[in-house]
Amino acid sequence: MCGIVGYVGGRDAVPILLEGLTRLEYRGYDSAGLAVFDAGAYAMRRNVGRLDALRQTLADAPLAGTPGIGHTRWATHGAPSARNCHPHTDSTGRIALVHNGIIENCRALRAELTAAGHTFRSETDTEVIPRLIEEALRGGAADVRTAFLAVCKRLSGSYALAMLCADEPGTLFAARLGSPLVIGCGDGEHFIASDVPALQGETERVVYLDDGELAAVTADGLTVCSLAGEPRVHKVHRVRLDPQASSKAGFDKFMLKEIHEQPRVLRGLLGEYLGDAGEVRFPDLTLTPQTLRGIRRLGIVSCGTAYYAAMLGKLLIERFTGIAVDTDLASEFRYREPKLEAVPLLVAISQSGETADTLASVRLAREKGCRALAICNVPGSTLVRESDAVIYTCAGPEIGVASTKAYTAQLMCLALLAIHMGRTRGELAEPEAAALLRELARVPDAVHYVLARSADIDAIARKHHGGPSALYLGRNFNYPTALEGALKNKEISYQHAEGYAAGEMKHGPIALVDEYLPVVCVCTRTEGPVYEKVLSNVREAQARSGRIIALATDGDTQIEELAEDIIFVPETIEPFSPIVNVVALQLLAYYAALARGSDIDKPRNLAKSVTVE
Repeated sequence: MCGIVGYVGGRDAVPILLEGLTRLEYRGYDSAGLAVFDAGAYAMRRNVGRLDALRQTLADAPLAGTPGIGHTRWATHGAPSARNCHPHTDSTGRIALVHNGIIENCRALRAELTAAGHTFRSETDTEVIPRLIEEALRGGAADVRTAFLAVCKRLSGSYALAMLCADEPGTLFAARLGSPLVIGCGDGEHFIASDVPALQGETERVVYLDDGELAAVTADGLTVCSLAGEPRVHKVHRVRLDPQASSKAGFDKFMLKEIHEQPRVLRGLLGEYLGDAGEVRFPDLTLTPQTLRGIRRLGIVSCGTAYYAAMLGKLLIERFTGIAVDTDLASEFRYREPKLEAVPLLVAISQSGETADTLASVRLAREKGCRALAICNVPGSTLVRESDAVIYTCAGPEIGVASTKAYTAQLMCLALLAIHMGRTRGELAEPEAAALLRELARVPDAVHYVLARSADIDAIARKHHGGPSALYLGRNFNYPTALEGALKNKEISYQHAEGYAAGEMKHGPIALVDEYLPVVCVCTRTEGPVYEKVLSNVREAQARSGRIIALATDGDTQIEELAEDIIFVPETIEPFSPIVNVVALQLLAYYAALARGSDIDKPRNLAKSVTVE
């Protein structure tokens, strides 16, 4: 979850490290620090708080040198404090190291080192690593690489590491196990980063380290080996980095920009995956029609916002294919001893492709003989590399910590997958499949229409933002929408919010309803009984003086007598309505957070990519 950068080459490392950390700050922003070599020794600057504090320190006490490493922290072991900032060092002042991950056996290692005479300066798990390397060098390790390798073998948990050592001042050392790390290849220089966007403007050639690998990186090249010491050769990949993706492009916040990018992202997915004859084509799916026709049951695993996409994916696939679908939170799936004999395919959904629990679930399923299909936004990510097939969501970099465009892109991909599977299996007739695709093609324009009503949503958010809590209700396809709307609200506005299936309100949550509670009801019109059922639930909340905010279909007059405020959206068929409806709830959360003065792009205690348990 922390962000790591490193540079080795002929240039001053400090500006490069700062720029890379700026692009990685969404991974954690409790503290930041860097270390560079200058005149044969390393010098270090560290600060608690956002990256701006480190910039100010460097302005007051300038630093220059190369190579260098940098870090932006999301605290795990030890509170955000000056002594817990990275980089961490050994007792001799020869080694500086940054770490993303959790060392699960740090207590035992710390006790061992304390018994050997070490006095620790921090509360972190990270500090044991440079001190173990110090001990290995003192104990006769042939060189720094050998000592680093020996120590990595002793670490349990997850880590991405970057290290400087005065014994080899021209080399950066790096290793990964369970946490992402990428090496950027330049001309006479190399880079290390947690994520590819940190390399924007520097290089488009990258090497993805695999789990259990260690690299020694110099200005002129790199060598990679396994933890067993076996040499590894990696292909250099080319990546496209859009400078516009990392700018706010005139918007006040990245989140607002990314909300407004959704029509373009959704149109792009339709253009990417729909052929001229109206067929759905996924070039990286690599599952034959025979395989798809043979599936009787499948599973979907994911975490956070992606889990709500999985819930909708279940409904779409079951509606259009007849396949039974199990959905699991990845953090629960991996520990519940899942019975996978009847589940030949596990679908894993992740924006980053580095979510620790999702990766562990895929590895477990593949060990049991399942195929894995990744729905992912990041080419080259660990999930993509470890899955049998992939559908890319093509949303582009998402800088705001609270997911918006990545979520709706996941929903669009799941809708296309469900139609493709239904058609392939003969459970969707061609006219029906074609009609569904026409409806899906209307969704980007409907989202654009919602965005055009931002001012109305802003006014409603400001009216209701002041309370301590809010209740979100939805049914059937829009039950996940209610959950996601509540999550967005609590993520960025810090207003407590709960999402519920509307039919469950009488089983407990109705006790919360009073004249102060905003009740956000997703009640867009549907064919069949669901709409009337939701209206009944709205009436129940209204009868108890709840402050009803209705998300309703244009032209709906029934809702006007029930709701205090209404957000109108274009009519969309029920299975696809969540893609439209959730955009209105994203805006509602955004403007509530703006009114409450929250840090919208960097909400407290959160990080974009959850790479540890």
